Amino acid sequence: MTDISGIDPSVPPSGPGCVECDEVGGWWFHLRRCVQCGHVGCCDSSPAQHATAHWKSTGHPLVQSFEPGEEWFWDFDRDELYDSGPELTQPGARPADQPAPGPAGRVPQDWTRLLHR
Repeated sequence: MTDISGIDPSVPPSGPGCVECDEVGGWWFHLRRCVQCGHVGCCDSSPAQHATAHWKSTGHPLVQSFEPGEEWFWDFDRDELYDSGPELTQPGARPADQPAPGPAGRVPQDWTRLLHR
């Protein structure tokens, strides 16, 4: 990643799961963290696609995967993947004991049918 404007590495994530899904009792497939404000939203495969909605409503184009073991970044404006970038304030991923899809107890049995492809 060459242009790191708009990244605030000091901002912590907004929580351990998708903010909007947690508010309404929803679920997610994978999580993405806004590197400008820390908002955690669900990925585009998730039913609600809150990470993309956050980008569209705020103009914050850069996210990092919020999945354990993943460090890649995505730029929505450029439609571009980066293998690495600056180290962000911890935690760097959802809790390891929180399943994907998650959170536990809110994922329907037919969840694979509900994913966006």
